[in-house]
Amino acid sequence: MAESEMLIDEPPETIPFQLQFDNPVASEIKLAEWNPEKDLLAMVTEESKIVLHRFNWQRLWITSLGKPITAICWRPDGKVLAIGLEDGSVSLHDVESGKVLKQVKLHIAAIVCLKWEVEDQTGESVGDENRNMFRYEDRTSRFFPPAPRIPRISGVGSGDPGSMENNEDSSQELLNFSLQRFNLLCSGDKDGSVCFSIFGIFPIGRINIGDFVVHTGHQHKKYTCNLANASIQKIALSKDLSHLELLCFGELVNRDSLSEEASCLYKGSTQNGLHYLQVNTSIFCERKNELHQVAQQASNILELIEVVRFSLSLMHKQWSEVLTIFHEKFRSLSSLIVDHGLDSSSHEELLSLLCGARTSPAIHQFLVNSLGELGLKRVSKSFDSTGKEMYLIIREHLQPAVEIIGFRVGELRALSRFHARYNTIGLNEKLIDHFEEKAGMLLIQVERLSRILSVTLLQFQNFFSWLSKCIKLMSEQSDQLPQPNSELVVVFLRSLFNHDPLGIHLKYSKQCPHIKVHAATMERVEELMMIGGFADPKFLQRTLVEEFDLLQNSCKEAFLLPLTVISQKLHCEDVMPLYSFPSMSSFDSAAVPTSLAYYKNLCADVSTCSRSRNVDYACFRIPNESPDKTNTVGIVRGLSCSSQSFDKEDALVEAIFLHIQDGYHCVDLALYKDCQLVLLLNETVVSPNSMDRAYMMLVDVKELSFFSVSRLSAGENIWEFCYSKGYVIDLDPKDWRVRCVPHSLVAPLAVSASRGVACLFALRRRALVYILEEDEEDTSDVE
Repeated sequence: MAESEMLIDEPPETIPFQLQFDNPVASEIKLAEWNPEKDLLAMVTEESKIVLHRFNWQRLWITSLGKPITAICWRPDGKVLAIGLEDGSVSLHDVESGKVLKQVKLHIAAIVCLKWEVEDQTGESVGDENRNMFRYEDRTSRFFPPAPRIPRISGVGSGDPGSMENNEDSSQELLNFSLQRFNLLCSGDKDGSVCFSIFGIFPIGRINIGDFVVHTGHQHKKYTCNLANASIQKIALSKDLSHLELLCFGELVNRDSLSEEASCLYKGSTQNGLHYLQVNTSIFCERKNELHQVAQQASNILELIEVVRFSLSLMHKQWSEVLTIFHEKFRSLSSLIVDHGLDSSSHEELLSLLCGARTSPAIHQFLVNSLGELGLKRVSKSFDSTGKEMYLIIREHLQPAVEIIGFRVGELRALSRFHARYNTIGLNEKLIDHFEEKAGMLLIQVERLSRILSVTLLQFQNFFSWLSKCIKLMSEQSDQLPQPNSELVVVFLRSLFNHDPLGIHLKYSKQCPHIKVHAATMERVEELMMIGGFADPKFLQRTLVEEFDLLQNSCKEAFLLPLTVISQKLHCEDVMPLYSFPSMSSFDSAAVPTSLAYYKNLCADVSTCSRSRNVDYACFRIPNESPDKTNTVGIVRGLSCSSQSFDKEDALVEAIFLHIQDGYHCVDLALYKDCQLVLLLNETVVSPNSMDRAYMMLVDVKELSFFSVSRLSAGENIWEFCYSKGYVIDLDPKDWRVRCVPHSLVAPLAVSASRGVACLFALRRRALVYILEEDEEDTSDVE
């Protein structure tokens, strides 16, 4: 019998795994992930386009970010898709439309894996129940209407009244689920950094596994080591959020390599290969209520700060455009003054016209011919429409945002005074007090901006009314016009014609101007400071944008401390070599499939996990670069349980290695629900007259006879120890469900535990969807 026919001796009456669809794909797929709650498959093409298909292969949407995509992950409720980018950013997309809800810069290197986990509310301990007494209710909705959205107004400076676009508040949509349950998005990059983000938008922890110094060995002989040149492959967060498991490639460096004892543990000073690491993240479990409350307020504050930023930017754009129109119209007056040989300026000529001293030919020509009644009406209408739009931004966006910021910071200030509970997560009362004061100062600056805008627009309209009357008189038209205020015209010509008191509050500049404040006002502010007012009485001398910058700085300081404090409490508890290979330089880690997941502890023989509700499973293919026997898949479980053992010398892990028969190569693998393993096998030897084909195999891990391995015995690595002890069994396809696929397959393999399906991608750009829970009665045509 030919090697390519060894997996299936004869056609069975029923064929495992019903073929649901066999559809062409436009381009090669490099990433794919099933939605955990819905029959949706998210795929990333080689061109980094994101495509979402329904189970019936109907395309829901397609979008592109214009950047290389390196990882994808669904939020546990299936409503948000997280996209990891090569530039280190994470982009969150709405499942219904594909629109970007939020984009956060979390890393400086390419993100290679994402994992989103929600708190497990089914196994709370007595301590958790007591802690629920301190759950905080967000009271903002009691005192304020819904938070304002980022302003988007059309028709800026066009003379047409602007209208608000009917856009949904994407960030608020993102928080709808987040406000109900505590959840963490974990992201790992190719340089070994892991970032933890509450709700996927508020960074709360950051580590680099290369910086960890881990003590390993046994009770009497401890050795220190660290992982150099680390690249993360897979991450998994325990259901109680207390531990993070990682599979990563790198060089395990023995820091005690000069000692004789250490050389017994490692053959050399470094060991290249795949390693298991466990990071203690118990702070997320122990302080999840406090972290939830802080992240909830902080996330909303950061969103409102963006509203303020966009509001100021849009108002500055609007005001700059309308002033440009004004100055372009009146620039011709300066040219006419020069042409007529006059030794004066534009505002002096206008003052002479107002006082009736003289009417120069330049003024007459400018008003009647250059500007004209129609041109003046256009300029006046531009100011009128721009003023309405700016009032709208202040009333519906800027001021409400600043008010809610002040309230939410006040809520954080109250929490920060509960030192025993919130200082441990970095909520500092002094920093929050400073932040709250800056929020109050910004609110006063916004109110001052509103008054300045009102006065400025009034003076411009009075000036335009006077010019309109002058044009009528010069044209000898008898239309009745409202009498302009001459005093206001004088003030305008002396202060506003060549100066911009409103623009300086909206313009971002490295050197903000110093605002003049009346001495009497400063005295009153200083008196208020003595009886409990702001600590800085000179805040009125700053511009609005300067005050906003100070607010952002105080916000950054206040929210950076929790990130720093939490990061310091995340530490590596254990490192375990899984297999080794000669050199990292010639090794392509992306081509080696791995899988890491938690499953309920249903195995009575896993003694090390008797106290754990869940047990970790790590699955990996031994690469060709590794020594000894290749073409092998390893399964190790109970690593996290053994690393938590009091005496690691007696701690046991369970492992088994499955040797795939010659002539077949493992393309990809994935752990599946109820402790099952899906394998994709390509034929490596194909006869000239046969088609390329592959096999999908479903292995029930619970039925495998695992071998107990002492952690001390496996000090070199689990693979070499198990190989030397003969803990490698042949993978007999007769014992498992196997399906022949008439195409050579490529990674990725996408399996759905909720739907019970697997999506396979062929080398010839085809996508095949199989139902893992059903079999076909008759032989399919593809066979």
